[in-house]
Amino acid sequence: MLINNKKYYVLFGNPVQHSKSPTIHDLFAEQTNCLMRYNTQYVEKDKFFTAFLYFLKSHYSGANITVPFKHDAYLLSHVLTKRALISGSVNTIKKISSGKILGDNTDGIGLLYDLKRLNAINYSDRVLLIGSGGAARGIIPNLLSLNCSIDVVNRTFCNAKKIVYFFKNLGSIRAINVSLLKELNYDLVINATSVGIKNNSNFFISNLVFYPKNTFFYDLYYSNELTPFLRWCKINKAIYFSDGIGMLVSQAAYSFYLWNGIFPNVKNVISFLNHQKKYVYL
Repeated sequence: MLINNKKYYVLFGNPVQHSKSPTIHDLFAEQTNCLMRYNTQYVEKDKFFTAFLYFLKSHYSGANITVPFKHDAYLLSHVLTKRALISGSVNTIKKISSGKILGDNTDGIGLLYDLKRLNAINYSDRVLLIGSGGAARGIIPNLLSLNCSIDVVNRTFCNAKKIVYFFKNLGSIRAINVSLLKELNYDLVINATSVGIKNNSNFFISNLVFYPKNTFFYDLYYSNELTPFLRWCKINKAIYFSDGIGMLVSQAAYSFYLWNGIFPNVKNVISFLNHQKKYVYL
C-alpha cells in the first residue's frame, strides 16, 4: 500500500534490536530511487499470529520474518513460492492483488549468492550443517541443488533426524549424532544455530580434529565483532571464515526484488557494512 507514494515494509522477529535490515533497505532504496520506509517490530514469542493479522490490516506492502517465526509465516501465508514450499519456511511476505499474502524464502538463494561471492562453495562439496531449525530449513534445498552432501548435527539428535527426513528426497543428507562427531573433514561448515546471536561462547561441538586449509567456516549470523561461533573457529585455528552479513544483504536483495522488481547492488552494501566491523572481514 502507498502513503504519499511511499511503500512501507517491516521486519518481524525476536530479537530484532540487532538487525541491520533497515540500513540495508535504506541503502537499496537510495540506489534505486525507490520511495520506501523499512521498520522493525519486536514480537513476543506467542504473539506472531496477532502480528500477522496486524500486517494484513496495516499499510505495509511487505515484510521480512526472522527467528523464531519463519515456520509460522509459512503456515499463515495464503500462497507460497516454490522456494518456500520446498523449504517449509518463509522469511519474506508480500501483499498481492487478491488481498492474500504471498510467502517466499530468500535465505537459501541469498546464502548461495554469498558463498559464491566468497569462493566458498563448489559443486558436490561436503557440508556440515550445525543446527536444524528454521534457518537450516531455508538453506538446505539450495545446498542440495548443487549436489552437495550434507551432514546435519544438532544438540538434540531427534531434531536433526526430523529435518533430514523432511529433505531426504532432495539429495544426499543425513543426521550425525554429536557424540560421534570427532573430525571436521568437510569442505564447508555452516553454523545455523542461535549461538550466533546469543551472548555466550558455549558451543556444543568441541574437541574435534580440524583441517583448516581444507575447510571454510560460515556463520549465518553476524555482528560488528566476531560471533561466538567464529571465535570458536579461530581458537581452533580456522583460516577461512565469514559471518553471515553477506547472506543477510543478499537475501534482502532478493526480498527487495520481490517487492519492487529491481535487484540492487549487493557488493557495495556488503562493503559498507563490513567497514563498520571491528575485525578483519572477507
